[in-house]
Amino acid sequence: MVMGLKSETSYQRRLFLLLVLFSLALVFCFLWFQYKREKQFKVEQLNSSLQLFNVQMLDALQYGVDSKGYFDSHKGMFVDLRVTVISTDGRVHFDSKEKGRAEDMPNHLHREEVVAAIRNGTGYTVRRESSLDGRDYFYSATCENGMVVRSALPYNMTLMHVLQADSNFIWYVLAISLLLYVAGYVVTRHLGQNISRLREFAVLLNSGKSIGDFPPFPKDELGEISNQIVGLYRKMQQAMSDSNKEHQLALHEESEKIRIKKQLTNNINHELKTPVCAIKGYLETILTNTDMDHATQRNFLEKCFAQTERLSSLLSDIATLTRMDEASMVISREPVRLDLLIEEIVNEVKIRPEEHRMRISTNVSGPLEMSGNPSLLSSIFRNLTDNALAYSGGRDIFITLLEETDVCYKFSFADNGIGVEEKHLDHIFERFYRIDKGRSRKLGGTGLGLSIVKNAVTFHGGTIYARNREHGGLEFVFTLERNMES
Repeated sequence: MVMGLKSETSYQRRLFLLLVLFSLALVFCFLWFQYKREKQFKVEQLNSSLQLFNVQMLDALQYGVDSKGYFDSHKGMFVDLRVTVISTDGRVHFDSKEKGRAEDMPNHLHREEVVAAIRNGTGYTVRRESSLDGRDYFYSATCENGMVVRSALPYNMTLMHVLQADSNFIWYVLAISLLLYVAGYVVTRHLGQNISRLREFAVLLNSGKSIGDFPPFPKDELGEISNQIVGLYRKMQQAMSDSNKEHQLALHEESEKIRIKKQLTNNINHELKTPVCAIKGYLETILTNTDMDHATQRNFLEKCFAQTERLSSLLSDIATLTRMDEASMVISREPVRLDLLIEEIVNEVKIRPEEHRMRISTNVSGPLEMSGNPSLLSSIFRNLTDNALAYSGGRDIFITLLEETDVCYKFSFADNGIGVEEKHLDHIFERFYRIDKGRSRKLGGTGLGLSIVKNAVTFHGGTIYARNREHGGLEFVFTLERNMES
């Protein structure tokens, strides 16, 4: 416990010292910036005052006022003011401190403040030694109409005090910093206690012991994270205790999949057995009755042919479903025009015998282009049409484009027949599901048509559902994505 306390105190102390060093660096940078900024402000304030004097003197000179006369009448504005009048070629025309001829003074063209004034209109130099009397001056120069007026004040203790930044804000910042250090100490102490408790929790985890009713951490950021860790560990322990149950559930799901697959296989066997037995029975009858008349024999052969047709359709439908279930990623896609597929099916229905024909009305016109598999897209409309012809009992089929967007097409496929009982609507897309089993087999149905429709719609990124129409008949509403990714 002593070692743990020492470690905690050491970490807390290191964190606090790091916070103090960081804040000291920040305070120093702020004080330095503020000091420079305030000093610059006072320099610019003094320069503005001298610039105002320079502009007024330039205006007076413009109206012919004598330089010395103007200086003598206005020198009381500043203590120990010095004024120099310079032409833009650097020659001195007047200097208030010069006892002799001003024209004999050195050329001032290269003085820093004069260069800036000629170039920008104004300029100043904070501190430079004068070649005339060897004293340091603050210079401020203004240039107008080819003439430069430069005013200067001695850089003595008085001016230094004027330009010095106010130090009161330094004490204010230091007082605020002290308060922040006290608050930082409290925060780091609290943080150190949290880390100590988190270390205690880690020791429990490492020993593999149960955390039991481990007390919650304080409600702060670190406490919330720590509580989340404790909660996750509790969930992990719960998950480990439930692993056997989940394993059993997984085994049950796997066995259920095997049962469903077995049931599907049995259904396929049963559906295949029916036409095969029928064909076998008809052929045995023909072979065992050698004296059978030609008309009866032909009738039996036609029935055999019908059963082979049904068997072929069944095998084709099973192959289609298997292809979509097991090889959907390798089914080719290409540009397809749905309007041409629908037109082809409409034309096929028109040439059927009258007893197997229905009127088809459609609002589809113009190119309906999308990317998909032509065979599967055709099977959607073809199987829906065959379903309506075989079971609806109606006279009309309505193929309607409900909506067309950049993303998908939305269709309605409806008939005006007898419809379907509500209890069957949720099951009609199931494989081998028949509403009237005897009637379906009699009409040659495989029980897979609507299942193929649903799988083909799903393959093309759409959805489908069925509903009874308000005035009779069954309606299928489905969507097809226009641009499928390969």
